[in-house]
Amino acid sequence: MKKLPILFLITLCGVLTAQDPWKDVYKESAWIARDSWQKPDELIKQLQLESGSKVADIGCHEGYMTFKLSKAVGKSGKVFAVDVTQYKLDKLQEHAKTRKAENVETVKGDYDDPKLPINALDAVIIMDAYHEMDDHDKILQHIKASLKPGGRLVLCEPISEASKYATRDEQEGKHELGMSFALEDLKKAGFTIIRQQNPFLDRKEKGDKMWMIVGRK
Repeated sequence: MKKLPILFLITLCGVLTAQDPWKDVYKESAWIARDSWQKPDELIKQLQLESGSKVADIGCHEGYMTFKLSKAVGKSGKVFAVDVTQYKLDKLQEHAKTRKAENVETVKGDYDDPKLPINALDAVIIMDAYHEMDDHDKILQHIKASLKPGGRLVLCEPISEASKYATRDEQEGKHELGMSFALEDLKKAGFTIIRQQNPFLDRKEKGDKMWMIVGRK
């Protein structure tokens, strides 16, 4: 078999990577494509935001949902963009300056504490990040304390068919989580479940589906 030149292989790999819609999906360069499958408008609808609302995006990465929330709450509202990784928050701040999103505040949280103000928020969203957290009981109590009475929490997480019946540790090891585990967590924390949808969306190219739960304080 004829060997291909190394330069050709490197170039080919670069082309394949560039065509991969799931490569660096959280980076700004992938946000437009992400709109076609993430259903961000439906997620925001479940938060019931108004002009002037205060909301937190926990596990914000570089700000995909943060800036959509920024528009939803308007100049009189506020978005707390929470992540545990400083370089992601730094990048988000750069994006905020470009977009002139002055109602966004970055917060460096811990894996069991988002470090949000008490009794101040109308809503919280955690998307594709809940499975990464260390102590779900603690994180939910902190979130509950940060919400106003009647405030909403929206969770949206992936689970593949292959991991559907795996243990929680096994699922989280693969960066996913079944909806039943999250429902148990929310009920234990005292949230009222007002909507659950499984699947919420089908990420066919990635090989999994995302569910959604809406809880209320």
